[in-house]
Amino acid sequence: MSLDDITFRINGCAMKVHNVLGNGFQEVIYQRCLAIEMERARLNFGREVEQIIYYEGAQVGTRRADFIVESRIVVELKASVNLQDVHLAQAKNYVAAYDFPIGLLINFGATRLQFKKVFNPTYPKIQ
Repeated sequence: MSLDDITFRINGCAMKVHNVLGNGFQEVIYQRCLAIEMERARLNFGREVEQIIYYEGAQVGTRRADFIVESRIVVELKASVNLQDVHLAQAKNYVAAYDFPIGLLINFGATRLQFKKVFNPTYPKIQ
């Protein structure tokens, strides 16, 4: 499955969750519901996965990713009224620090679902 196919399916799962719940819940509620939808979509994922943070090839720490999907995409969730630049910067930093090709930033807190795809500029050719 291509990265585009995976991100399309994740986005569809997130849209279903947002359509059913709307906005106003805590992030953990959306995280649990998204896990249910990704299981239904038969996506392989881990939730709250401990990830090593790299700095110029050296391991410098760890942080839990909301989701790692198909061992190729890091998904960061938010439940804010609106996405801010700091959220996008965080997602970009995570995708690079975890050494993944693509990351998704999904915000359930807004009236309409907000969805951003971020790329790792240092990752070899993305397929």
